[in-house]
Amino acid sequence: MEEPQEISSTDDSCVDDIVIEKYLVESKEPASHVQLACGVQHCAFPLDGNQLCIWNTEDPSHQRLILRGHQQPITAVVFGNTANPLLICSASQDCVIMWKLDECREKVLEGLTPRGTVMRTLLGKVLCLRFCPDDRVVAACAGNKILVLDVESLSTSAELEGHRGPVTAAEFCAWRARVLVSVSEDRSFKVWDHRLGSLIYSSSVLTGSHAVSDSRSRLGECARLSAWAAMCEPWSSSQVMSDTSRGFSCASPLLSLFIDEDSRQLVTGSADGQLWIFSLGESHHYRCVTHVDLKKKTESFSTRRVESQLCSLPEESQLPSTDGLERGGEIEVELPVLSLAPCALSLVPSSERGFVSSENASCLWIGSSAGLFILNLANFELEAVLRYKDFRNLSIQVAGSCAVMGKTGNHMAFCLLTSLFGSQVAVLEIRLACLVRSLPRPNVGKDLSVLPRSGVLPTSPLYFALVEEKSTKPASQKQSAVRSVVKDQPLVFHSRVRSSGYTSAPHVTMFLPKTNIKNNGKRSSKCKNNYKCKEYPSESPLPTRLSKQLAVASDPTAVCCLQFSDDGRRLACGLANHLSLVFDADLSGKPAVFSGHDGAVSTVCWSHDGRWLLSTSQDGTLRVWSARRTELALCLGEGMFPRPVQSAQFYYIDAFILSSSGPEFQLLKYHVDTCKDDLRRYKQKSRCKAMFSLRMTDAVEMTSFSAVNDFYSYIVLTAGRNRTLEVFDLNVGRSAALIAGAHSRPVHQICQNKGSSFTSQQSQVYNLFATTAVGDGMRLWDLRTLRCERRFEGHPSRGYPCRIAFSPCGRYVACGAEDRHVYVYEMGSSTFSHRLAGHTDTVTAVAFNPSAPQFRRS
Repeated sequence: MEEPQEISSTDDSCVDDIVIEKYLVESKEPASHVQLACGVQHCAFPLDGNQLCIWNTEDPSHQRLILRGHQQPITAVVFGNTANPLLICSASQDCVIMWKLDECREKVLEGLTPRGTVMRTLLGKVLCLRFCPDDRVVAACAGNKILVLDVESLSTSAELEGHRGPVTAAEFCAWRARVLVSVSEDRSFKVWDHRLGSLIYSSSVLTGSHAVSDSRSRLGECARLSAWAAMCEPWSSSQVMSDTSRGFSCASPLLSLFIDEDSRQLVTGSADGQLWIFSLGESHHYRCVTHVDLKKKTESFSTRRVESQLCSLPEESQLPSTDGLERGGEIEVELPVLSLAPCALSLVPSSERGFVSSENASCLWIGSSAGLFILNLANFELEAVLRYKDFRNLSIQVAGSCAVMGKTGNHMAFCLLTSLFGSQVAVLEIRLACLVRSLPRPNVGKDLSVLPRSGVLPTSPLYFALVEEKSTKPASQKQSAVRSVVKDQPLVFHSRVRSSGYTSAPHVTMFLPKTNIKNNGKRSSKCKNNYKCKEYPSESPLPTRLSKQLAVASDPTAVCCLQFSDDGRRLACGLANHLSLVFDADLSGKPAVFSGHDGAVSTVCWSHDGRWLLSTSQDGTLRVWSARRTELALCLGEGMFPRPVQSAQFYYIDAFILSSSGPEFQLLKYHVDTCKDDLRRYKQKSRCKAMFSLRMTDAVEMTSFSAVNDFYSYIVLTAGRNRTLEVFDLNVGRSAALIAGAHSRPVHQICQNKGSSFTSQQSQVYNLFATTAVGDGMRLWDLRTLRCERRFEGHPSRGYPCRIAFSPCGRYVACGAEDRHVYVYEMGSSTFSHRLAGHTDTVTAVAFNPSAPQFRRS
């Protein structure tokens, strides 16, 4: 037995103290594929095959505790969930033994041999043990069955059968005491009621291969060959991997399981580095939230890390020996998910967390043969990667088994490892504060905010446009004054003209004002605006009942877009039959019809004052309508833009119009004049002028853009055909940031949290925006960090671009779906909170009323 040792360099850098090897022991028998136990204060692992070794992580000076009672090698170890008494259960092919740790330690101090309680004998190879939350029963996974053993009566309360392969892991549901979930080498998970001994739910096969692996020996052989290939030359690695895939045809069984109580999600990992996340929420029917490829996420993390280091970090602050990790091309082995455990990364002080995204998000430790990974369960991105080979002084470079436990008090975590090739067992101490400080801190988005922090610069295109407007306004007023003088000039040259009055016509009193009305200083009801501005009830529950349904056309017609006016009184919708309609907010009465486009209306947008309605169509034109007169006020077409207009909106509180065409967006200064000359009604008096334009990087086609019109803001968000997001700052007139690979497909909508004049939000919340792409769900971003903060998955949108919308209070985001439902997500959860029915076809667009807790869908 070797003494505990600290693995760190003589350098004082915090990076060198991220991982410390606290304990190392050489066993006579290997324990490469054994369930290890890592608790809050203790670690337990097999020693010399059939002995159980327990090490105290709180005080390493305490003598190790050796428990004997098994005749066969130990295959699984687990700690109980209650601290007093602390139970530990171990299993081998000959028996399952329950130990009370305090009693065993007292026996040792008295010089006696501690004895455990035999719960069951001759179960075969037990791959997993798991206590229920109150430690009353323990589940033993032996072969294709799960035996639920009662701790007090030492009897078998249930025997669960149904898997077609060895059960590799099991977990009890913390908030549903009767529920037990299991995964198996048949690549499926099952949900049981262990008290009734009945099956609740059985999933489909989660991996592509249909050949069932019959034992873990084949998995171990694949892992050995893969690990050996990683240490060879690149050509050897590829050759061995190809031979392995041809010779073994690994079926990638499910190996690990974790249930997150905060997000109500189930996470399972397979031998080929794939993770599946399912929702365990009520009425969610175990819907798959997302699928994560650990290898691809690792490559993406390495790319982000290299970019951040090149931009902001000095060389001395980089992790040691990360050349191979940053190149990302030399390792072709899979990353089997050996274990899953909760991570206390969110408990690290925010001042030490660097760019780690969501402070309240749940994180997950992923233990693999090559290293440890931290996965954020909010955005499903890796927050940190620790490869064993990057720390040369670690004794174990390739792990066969792994167990991790995070400690909430001192921002530390312990990792228990066994070697894949040898018989070494090591305990690693991971200091999360040092780990977070070593992560790159990109400063590319720290100065970006939707809310302006300074006035308009003299060099800004916004400044030039506003100055030009002020300089041209007196001249226009003078011309209008001249026209009014000419118009009001009398037709005769006499100073007084008296009409004969056609003496035959009698004088009739046409109007007699009422002078005896007492109104007590109040205005007449006819002159008063009956619409009352009420504050939006931010804490009110989301409406879930369908109040009214209306057909917008006699023939089946798709509604392409929806938008409420800022006062919440009118609703505009663009149709595929070339029309735009404006309804009252309660959908009563006949709608106002705006006709003139020659293609499906793709965008409708209200001006901030509600006087104008803007629309764009697939015919490539931009039209501004008078919302009161339902007539065309301004039409811009081919002569104004180099390419057909794709989208447009009012900007800078109606001072400008932003439009996109091809790879660029234009800042347009417009003037609307609806006065008509009786002799020249065909002539349009409204005018528009292009003030400024910006192109996306690499001149890719712009698929969507968004900007705030409710208040002054310099930021314009754009999305390109190459799946990038680009942020433009119009105060400086250039690109401010670029996000590559925002989605797996091009973004078809960017939606900002613009709030409402009827409610208020915290200032930093306005920096949140959401993006959506076909087949890739929704993603929530923060402009300050330029990182995905949360992903919303679960709504089917595989072939049609369904639109999304923020609620005025900022608590919800809603989206349409192809299964004829509306999915409403809370901002703090990745799974939907409401699923609203009522449509007979794909829900294409949704819109919240800014003045009332209701929304429209189409």
